[in-house]
Amino acid sequence: MTQLTTLSGAPVAPFAFGTMQFGGRATKADAAEMFEACRTAGISHFDSAMIYTDGAADQILGSLIAPVRDTVYITTKVAYRGGAGRANILAQFDESRARLDTDIVDLLYLHRFDPDTPLRESLSTLAQLQSDGRIRHIGVSNFAAWQVMKAQAIAQTLGTRVDVVQPMYNLVKRQAEVEILPMCADQGIAAVPYSPLGGGLLTGKYGAGGSGRLTEDDRYAARYGQDAMHSAAEGLAGIAAVHATARSSRSITVVIASASAAVKLRPPDLISTRQPRWSFSPSGSSSRVTVKALGEWNRVASASATPRGSDARLGFS
Repeated sequence: MTQLTTLSGAPVAPFAFGTMQFGGRATKADAAEMFEACRTAGISHFDSAMIYTDGAADQILGSLIAPVRDTVYITTKVAYRGGAGRANILAQFDESRARLDTDIVDLLYLHRFDPDTPLRESLSTLAQLQSDGRIRHIGVSNFAAWQVMKAQAIAQTLGTRVDVVQPMYNLVKRQAEVEILPMCADQGIAAVPYSPLGGGLLTGKYGAGGSGRLTEDDRYAARYGQDAMHSAAEGLAGIAAVHATARSSRSITVVIASASAAVKLRPPDLISTRQPRWSFSPSGSSSRVTVKALGEWNRVASASATPRGSDARLGFS
């Protein structure tokens, strides 16, 4: 499995932080406050994308990392729009990289699978960026397991590999447990799931009459509109109350525990002694309330031995 390190060579901390709302619901001042809180908590992995807040997320993150670039791990994503052809990947990467104001990006994701472009064209473009020293690691986001394996097979013929996978995963969206997480464990691919708080659903703010992506964005309303999902959020609130913890902290606990179980459900001959590293990248205004919890998890995860059989890096973005 690829070991993720900063440019200075330091291991990447177990948790990551997503910047999807930098320049949107999170102002520059909010972003700076959360960035510093993450750094204080030992978090060095920051996740962005070319399309986040029309480029504002990249620009804000770029300004924040400038003084400490060698000690942080920066990711971005391309080809959510316009397809995953060579020209579009290169153009969007250059635009995102320029906004981030960095010569090299640590991890570049294909933001989603493009059925209209030969996957070899996409992977060969990423491989070229890697061999040119413009990116360090290759990732795919929103890919099905079979699509990841197809990409991995092509990458191997190009002398490289898919290092990281980014699926959706949280308490009420657990499809990744079926194939994605076991595949990552078997293949030694780091998994960095996104939307761990379900667009804020699992924080309990909507049940309390709050607003956010589920009330303002039709895509999120549809994604998390099932009654059972809202019932689960209410149940989580009860568990959090019993244990006197924040619902966001309890959500992190559940996702990590579920992911651990998923990667251990494999034949004995696939079990190895590799240890997982946990990443968590919440995005949006609710991020601020989770940073303290992430700091505690970061310290625990960094210091604790992990169960035998969990050989994927598991993350939450």
